[in-house]
Amino acid sequence: MNYRHVYHAGNHADVLKHIVMMRVFLHLKKKDKPFLFLDAHAGTGLYALWGDEALKTLEWQDGVGRFYDPAGRAIPFAAECETLLEPWRQVIASVNESGQPLSRYPGSPGFALQFLRKSDRVLLNELHPEDHGKLAAFVSGDKRVTINEGDAAIAVKAHLPPPERRGFILIDPPYELDDEPRRAVQMLRDGHRRFATGAFALWYPVTGDGLARLVAKEAQALAMPKMLKAELLVREVIVDRGLAGSGLILVNPPWPLADELNMLGPALCKRLRQDDGARWSLDWLNAPD
Repeated sequence: MNYRHVYHAGNHADVLKHIVMMRVFLHLKKKDKPFLFLDAHAGTGLYALWGDEALKTLEWQDGVGRFYDPAGRAIPFAAECETLLEPWRQVIASVNESGQPLSRYPGSPGFALQFLRKSDRVLLNELHPEDHGKLAAFVSGDKRVTINEGDAAIAVKAHLPPPERRGFILIDPPYELDDEPRRAVQMLRDGHRRFATGAFALWYPVTGDGLARLVAKEAQALAMPKMLKAELLVREVIVDRGLAGSGLILVNPPWPLADELNMLGPALCKRLRQDDGARWSLDWLNAPD
């Protein structure tokens, strides 16, 4: 396993994934009852935007970098969109110095630990040995957190359903291997079989090689109710030209997430666009009953 998210942290795919994740958290927190957040591919928790790895790609500059000016001040959207972005911006502010350029960007565990309650529980799975060690150091002392170093599919099977009977499961593999799209969809299937009322998000890249279509087609074939697909392209999709966009298959999205994304998606597309191929789409693969 060679993929290291440190090279890609804060890019446009992270922006979409984490903004949606924070909206899901906010809606789950509306009830007093605790819930589980299970991150099947957790990474390290926090990334240095000016570290050697990030400087090799500078992907964050066309991601989170488009939301802040050189002094670290937010470049605002319209008021309604800013309200939806507020939880995401709050966590970014918490890991950066006020009045200074952005220097750090949280991974999914970083967003979760800053935003979730003391009563909520966090299970983080990370297979890469070096990243697992950094993740362990990042979460050290937080009693809400259990970390696991193993195969993501096994982690999903082993820890669902949660005793809380409420939860959000994030599946975002690196898609390095040829069979990984099907394995990712199988993870979604297995998780839903064990925890049919849970909220799930399956992330996928759009790279021009048919992977995105395959993931969406196979996910839709699972025939789960309440399955929403959100997809953001920042440029024209060209084979062998790398990441043109990304998407999320959302199962049991909390109400009113679909309405929020209808408002927020076009604004994100406009802010993150790189050429005339940029576009936003939001579709029910299997609509609510």
